[in-house]
Amino acid sequence: MVKMKFDELGLSKEILKAVHDMGFEETTPIQSAAIPVLLAGGDVIGQAQTGTGKTAAFGIPALESLTADRKIQTLILCPTRELAIQVSEEIIELAKYKKGVQVLPIYGGQQIERQMRALHSGAHIIIGTPGRVVDHIRRGTINFSAVKMVILDEADEMLDMGFRDDLEVILQQVPPERQTVFFSATMPKAILDMTKKYQKNPEHVAIKHETLTVPLIEQEYFDVREGQKLETLSRIIDMHSIKLGLVFCNTKRRVDEVVGHLQARGYSAEGLHGDLRQAQRDQVMGKFRKGTIELLVATDVAARGIDVDDVEAVFNYDVPQDEESYVHRIGRTGRAGRSGRAFTFASGKDFYKLQDIQRYAKIKIKRGIIPSFADIEQSRAATVMAAISAVIEEGGLEPYMKHIERLMVSGEHSPIEIAAAFLKVEISPDRQEESIESSAPSSSRRSSDSNMTKLVMNVGNRHNVRPKDILGAIAGETGVAGKLVGNIDVQANLTFVEVDATKVKQVIDGMRKANIRGNRVKIEVYKGR
Repeated sequence: MVKMKFDELGLSKEILKAVHDMGFEETTPIQSAAIPVLLAGGDVIGQAQTGTGKTAAFGIPALESLTADRKIQTLILCPTRELAIQVSEEIIELAKYKKGVQVLPIYGGQQIERQMRALHSGAHIIIGTPGRVVDHIRRGTINFSAVKMVILDEADEMLDMGFRDDLEVILQQVPPERQTVFFSATMPKAILDMTKKYQKNPEHVAIKHETLTVPLIEQEYFDVREGQKLETLSRIIDMHSIKLGLVFCNTKRRVDEVVGHLQARGYSAEGLHGDLRQAQRDQVMGKFRKGTIELLVATDVAARGIDVDDVEAVFNYDVPQDEESYVHRIGRTGRAGRSGRAFTFASGKDFYKLQDIQRYAKIKIKRGIIPSFADIEQSRAATVMAAISAVIEEGGLEPYMKHIERLMVSGEHSPIEIAAAFLKVEISPDRQEESIESSAPSSSRRSSDSNMTKLVMNVGNRHNVRPKDILGAIAGETGVAGKLVGNIDVQANLTFVEVDATKVKQVIDGMRKANIRGNRVKIEVYKGR
């Protein structure tokens, strides 16, 4: 089924702005099929499962049909209070630029008196469970005389739960001149009987469910708050030594932010989204195919057509809006018989979406543990040891043995000490970079001058902090560009960093709640103590 851009549907600017904020770039199949019919006033039978974007499919037309009168104009029925809450949250997000719109969920388990007061104050859209709605009908506390649209979400579930009689009561209470919308994953005879009774020439829209066909992909999710995502992403990349990875974001703005943060931390990353000219997109994709960039950060739309067999991992920096997008995203790895990894960052209401993805794609996404720095070092050591074993088996080490023999002849170092030192150099390259950056200004940093002010932080080498961590935190937390940051001197317990004198307050204020490698930061102007 063809997908469309939301701005092709003739929606109001308020809805389009809300859709953009939510990260939707284009419609899902159910949305492109149902929204035009509902906007035109027709009835719809939508055969679609949870996770296909159906809430927006009926929520957008419902919002677009509202008038200023604070009367119930749309009634949405859901089988469970959890779904009622989820639907109401999404419709509230869609309505945030529509002034004065009142959305009210009513369900069992909540004080009915509170709901009665809210109903008395007036609401435009009611999202309710059948039992509680019938309760209000019998109490005379709900008035459906102005209802123009009724939506039965997951109608088959409501019938399975024994709500048939309640649904009949409700549908007989609303005006006969209305739109009636049924959404159901299956279409048993009982649903078809109800559609014949309560709908007028409905448009039947069936969405074929996509299944996961990439069994070689190891899938994990991480319970991380928004502010932890960048650090978690960095640790996983380091832990698994990812050389070619795809990072998916829901919005173009987010792509640009993540690319900036990754570059500030020293990763080779570039972005791909709809605002780039075709020539720019071709250039970025060319680099990714050749492996000259490690990480490609993209939106779903921009990532179409990516056909690179060597992608080692896919990161869902944002949980996708629908399950089909999840399947498409992670299908970019584990290709051509190779194994792959998929990592998803989730928090709060993202877990509803994860449950939907697992239920309907018939997969299990296990919970991952964020790697510690000890884990990363151990992983690097194991990789290096495996490489060493392979090199020893190949032979041809005689020219290198002479250098080791010279160290041993002095008697100052044992063979085990020499081997351990080589391993440390190999698995801790960042520590070497720190000593270089600490002792001399980097070519990418501005030299000290009268326009720079020195700040001091309470973190250093003993906290596993590196110059690129400091630069990344400043860029991410304060919005100050990297070119306005001067020398970064990481010492044992402190770090000195120079910033443009005009940005001192911005940096100090922005870093007050910052965490660098799990350490809460204190920062102030250095006064020579």
